[in-house]
Amino acid sequence: MSETILAVENVSKRFAGRIALDSVSIDVARGSITGMIGPNGSGKSTLFNIIAGTLRPDEGRVLVNNKSIATASAAEICGLGVARTFQISRLFAEMTVLENLVAVARGRDDRAAIALALELLDFLEITDIADRWGAELSYGQRKLVEIARALMLQPKIMLLDEPFAGVNPRLQNRIVEHLRTLCARGITVFFIDHEMRIVLKECDLVYVLAEGRLIARGDTQTVRNDAKVLQAYF
Repeated sequence: MSETILAVENVSKRFAGRIALDSVSIDVARGSITGMIGPNGSGKSTLFNIIAGTLRPDEGRVLVNNKSIATASAAEICGLGVARTFQISRLFAEMTVLENLVAVARGRDDRAAIALALELLDFLEITDIADRWGAELSYGQRKLVEIARALMLQPKIMLLDEPFAGVNPRLQNRIVEHLRTLCARGITVFFIDHEMRIVLKECDLVYVLAEGRLIARGDTQTVRNDAKVLQAYF
């Protein structure tokens, strides 16, 4: 049985009385590609925000490597090896791509940070945009730079919020190849997306949220054929 690197136990969250998450439990195996799907407003991003420490759950807890992160700050959670990207790009518009990466380096001098940044740009095949301003990038380029910036943190777990949204199929396939390589290197990938072609092909395990509740979990075949999933999502 695979070792669990991330566990969410009975997490609930309300906003002004509205239930965003209702006793959601998930576990993510080390070195896996795990996906989460669900209609808009189902609570997916809220769950990511709780895991990353930018929101606190009203009930339940989150564990990273069997360590509760209940009182940890977002920076401390990052220090435990959790990195994330965002649905809406948060790159610094008036910095170059290289500067965007170096700006988030932790515990490295400038020379080491630049060396790592160049290595990651090469890995993602975007060395040619290293000197472009953040504001100049296409949507797809921003997605790749967001992934590179998360990798600057040398994470154990990557939380990717809609990495394939709005990206052309050719670039989607490139991103998938990079994610497979990261998993082969021992990095765990947990992503939210609506791109069913990729979710149902690439994920080891898929979770489905609807109206804040977990309605299904399983391998891609199980989820594809689940009556509740078909009703909520397709």
